[in-house]
Amino acid sequence: MAKEKTVYVCADCGGTSPKWLGKCPSCGAWNTLIESVAESAAPTKNRFAALAKTAEVAVLGDIDAVDMARTPTGHEELDRVLGGGIVEGGVVLIGGDPGIGKSTLLLQALDSLQRSGKSTLYVTGEESGAQVALRSRRLGLDNSQVKVLAEIQLDKILATLGTLQPDIAVIDSIQTVYSEQLTSAPGSVAQVRECAAHLTRAAKASGVCIVLVGHVTKEGALAGPRVLEHMVDTVLYFEGDTHSQFRLVRAIKNRFGAVNEIGVFAMTEKGLKGVSNPSAIFLSQHAEPVPGSCVMVTLEGTRPMLVEIQALVDSGGPSPRRLSVGLDKDRLAMLLAVLHRHAGVACMDQDVFVNAVGGVRISEPAADLAVLLAITSSLRGKPLPKGFLAFGEIGLAGEVRPAPRGQERLKEAAKLGFTVAVVPKANAPKKPIEGLTIHAVERVEEAMEVVRGLG
Repeated sequence: MAKEKTVYVCADCGGTSPKWLGKCPSCGAWNTLIESVAESAAPTKNRFAALAKTAEVAVLGDIDAVDMARTPTGHEELDRVLGGGIVEGGVVLIGGDPGIGKSTLLLQALDSLQRSGKSTLYVTGEESGAQVALRSRRLGLDNSQVKVLAEIQLDKILATLGTLQPDIAVIDSIQTVYSEQLTSAPGSVAQVRECAAHLTRAAKASGVCIVLVGHVTKEGALAGPRVLEHMVDTVLYFEGDTHSQFRLVRAIKNRFGAVNEIGVFAMTEKGLKGVSNPSAIFLSQHAEPVPGSCVMVTLEGTRPMLVEIQALVDSGGPSPRRLSVGLDKDRLAMLLAVLHRHAGVACMDQDVFVNAVGGVRISEPAADLAVLLAITSSLRGKPLPKGFLAFGEIGLAGEVRPAPRGQERLKEAAKLGFTVAVVPKANAPKKPIEGLTIHAVERVEEAMEVVRGLG
């Protein structure tokens, strides 16, 4: 019997190589080539022929286009990251660490949709129907009418979708599904790409909303080639420590809504429950103000959230450490240089540790001013006033730059009872905000003077 020909496929981009290489020749990633069996020559009839539809050239202005109708899932936080609800014919990819709550949340959403009169299907490739039923009982979903199919063969799944024509179907997970057209094992790059392509085309042709559950790698990225993220309409990531009560669902791609929206959930005995006021999670409950703590307002998509920035400055050795959790480490080093040059506050011989409370990651530069004020507060051992907050980007010349949508940030802070704010001059509101005293500053040294005056 002839030996099967093997090729090496990149797990990141799907590129192939006839021999093993340390570096992928297509995308340049290291140690991503995995051995797999080479596919035989394509049959005379292409397996995608049935999916191809004839199309004619049309003028963009003449095409009738209406906004996609949305169906709420019954979970407000999930609807927020989806852009308002599920869309007919939409394909959603959701990934996260094992045990973080992906299957739990989707089973709850399917049950809510089914009770509102929608036809639902839950395809499980990792559990039996009895295990899914046990989980639904634990979640308190008594007498749920969600249809369950324990199957991993693509053709059977597609046939069931064609027969039942559900409004929404969940495939848990795409890494377990395989097509008999390919000889590689389920979960391989070729299988994941092929199965996702067929399911996506089926969703577009039939109008079924399909949700694909994806595994993640050790680095936290979705397993399989990145082409999987390009195929689908929406990509959601589950974030949060499995030991913590709270979970964040973040939209990093959405053809039907805003990206970088987040939904906040709390894990309870009855499954995941939406958190209506997520700012409470990211604010420590200090009885009295403490040194090294400053509250800022960050934007997650369209949602303003209050986050506490904590800093600890301690005497270091000959090579002081700069460590940040939830914030960019390189930006911290830059801010310390600005603090020294323009405000005269030196931390050259000090260890500096900065943390965003609650495990949230802040990528926007509007946190700069709060970080600097928290560092100086810790260095001098003097707490900032009660009800104090700050936000603004810091430039290398020492200027305080405006943050986008500053009015919404200030209104959110006032709503939660904050009374004093230091903000960039360009973000100062034209009309006073009730209960909030606003100090508008243009430079770092000016912000330091204001804070000393408040103390």
